[in-house]
Order: sequence, then structure tokens, then C-alpha cells
Amino acid sequence: MSPATLTLAARDPRVWLFGLIALFVAAAVLAPPLTTPDAFRTLADTRGLLGIPNFADVASNVALLLAGAWGLFSLRRAAFADPAERWPYAATFLMVALTAPGSVYYHLAPDDARLVWDRLPISMGFMALLCAVLAERVGVKAGVRLLLPLMLAGAVSVLYWRWSVLQGAENLLPYAAVQFGALAAIVLAVLLFPARYTRGADFFVAFGLYALAKVAEGLDAEIYALGHLVSGHTLKHLLAAAAVAWLVRMLHLRQPK
Repeated sequence: MSPATLTLAARDPRVWLFGLIALFVAAAVLAPPLTTPDAFRTLADTRGLLGIPNFADVASNVALLLAGAWGLFSLRRAAFADPAERWPYAATFLMVALTAPGSVYYHLAPDDARLVWDRLPISMGFMALLCAVLAERVGVKAGVRLLLPLMLAGAVSVLYWRWSVLQGAENLLPYAAVQFGALAAIVLAVLLFPARYTRGADFFVAFGLYALAKVAEGLDAEIYALGHLVSGHTLKHLLAAAAVAWLVRMLHLRQPK
């Protein structure tokens, strides 16, 4: 390949985007195994209420259910340049809504077997959102055709994690690569490819809210210790729901350029 061809390829946003995706795939396959930090397995707020154990972590999933349902309901009125673009968003909001019962099931009696049903819709939802962004930024056909394969890849990453736990050699890396790789690819696509709709900056607000959710999750015990009012994990659910709600708001307000 000539230097001129390499230069042109380096200027093509698609090279950077798919190069990033290839990097995360390679990391998931080749990097050393990653285990779940103990802090993520020990939830701080175990108070019960109304006979429901871990009440705050359980009840806060209502926010995710409402955000996902609102998204599904709102798609009928959202403005899309191509009707096919609705499918990746529909899959995203459906997975958000399904995260709620999966998370409730897990938080009622937290263990790795139940955690599968929490992580499955999360991984598939991130892949669906990536396809939604690819459809509106890179090409509708690309986003729609990748929807089922990428959602399947998200599900496989969770099932592989569960299998690795049962084998006594936990490896969370593929699941982490799906979640953070999808986020990184979405950010890169928003930065590199021209927007076909107004309100493109709303993506960054949603990303910021989700970043705060992950910080809160990591500081679960520290936040709870501040006054024993709310734990970081409960705040994670609420902030993640707020991020989804912001995306729904974006779809409500934006218009094709």
C-alpha cells in the first residue's frame, strides 16, 4: 500500500471507528483475564422495607423500567429520516426496560447466577445503542444489519463470563469490552461523523450522566457512609435511568437536518 493510500485511509473516520472496535475485540480475546472487584459483589445498603430485602437497590429499578417504557412509547412520534432507524432505538429501550426485572431479581438475593439476568440486557442494550448511532452517523444499512449480530455478541460476552465463573477462572473482560468498547465507539462516531439530526450534543449529556453512574457504583460504600441515606449503587440506577431519559428527550426534540 502506497504512502498516499495510507494517508487517505488515516483521514477516513471509518478507519478510526472500526479500528477502535477491532482493538476492543483483540483486548477481549488476548488480554489477561479480568475478575470482578470484591467491592462490586458486596453491596453497601442491605436495609429491607415492606418485607423486601435490599429495598433501595430493588426499588430504584423502577426508574429504569419507566425510562425504557417511555423510550418505546415515544418512538412513534420521534422524527427519523429513515423509518428503519427506529429498530436499533427500539431494541435499546426494550433492553433498558428488561434490565429492571433482571436487576430486581439479582438484588433480591445477589449472587453470580442471578447477576447473569442483570448483565444480559445491559450488554445487549449497549450494542443496540451503538447500532442506533451507526445507523444515523455512518449508514442506515450498516446500523440495522449489525443490530442482531452485535446484540448476540453482547449476550455471548455475559454467558462466557458466567461459564468462566463456573470453571473457577472468572474472566469479565469480554463483558467489559462490550460495555466500554461500545461506549468508546459511540463517542468516536459522534465526534468523527457528521450529524444528520439536530441536538447531537445531547449524546454527551447522556454519556456524562452514565459516567457519573459508574463512579457512583464504584463508590457504593463510601457514598452510603456519608449519611446512610442512599448508596452509590442506588444512585447508579437513578443516574443510568436519567441518561436514558435524556436520550428519549433528544429524540423528542431533534429534527433531521
